[in-house]
Amino acid sequence: MTPFLLERTTRVRRPLPEVFAFFSDAGNLARLTPPELGFEILTPRPIAMQAGTRIDYRIRLFGLPMEWRTRITAWDPPHAFADLQERGPYAWWHHTHRFEEIAEGTRMTDRVEYRLPLGWLGCAGWPLVRLQLRRIFDYRGAAVLRLLDAPAGGNVGRGRISPARPRA
Repeated sequence: MTPFLLERTTRVRRPLPEVFAFFSDAGNLARLTPPELGFEILTPRPIAMQAGTRIDYRIRLFGLPMEWRTRITAWDPPHAFADLQERGPYAWWHHTHRFEEIAEGTRMTDRVEYRLPLGWLGCAGWPLVRLQLRRIFDYRGAAVLRLLDAPAGGNVGRGRISPARPRA
C-alpha cells in the first residue's frame, strides 16, 4: 500500500544554523505541538541528537493516551534530519525535516509519509486522520513563526505554509 503524504514549507527570518539548532533540541517539540495532544517526552534529557537516537514520547490522540517511539535515521546538520516511528499510532511514519538557506533566512520543509494501521479498514478513517494531521502541522507552522520569525528587535512576521498534498 502506497503511503499518504503531508508536506509543509515554512520560511523564517533566522539564519540556517539557528533554525536547525532549535529543531535539534528535542525539548522544543512540545512547543510545536498543540497542547490538547498532551505531548510529553519520556526519554531522559538532554537527548544527544544523531543518527540512531531513539526518543520516547507520550501523546493523547483523539483523547486516547499513546506511547510513541521514533529513531533518528538521518542526521545531516544543518541541512536535514529524519525520524522513523518504531512504535506508535501509525502502521508506518517517516518524517523528513529539511532546512535550506534562502535570502530572507531559512526555508524549512516537513515531509511526512505515513500509513494507517488495519490495512484497508484503517484507510476508511483517513479523512479524519488527514484533517487532524493538517491541524497539527498548521499549529506547528504557526508556532515556528511565533517562536522564530521575529527579526532581532522586530515584530513577528508572516511566513508561508504550503498545503498538505496527500496521495493515495
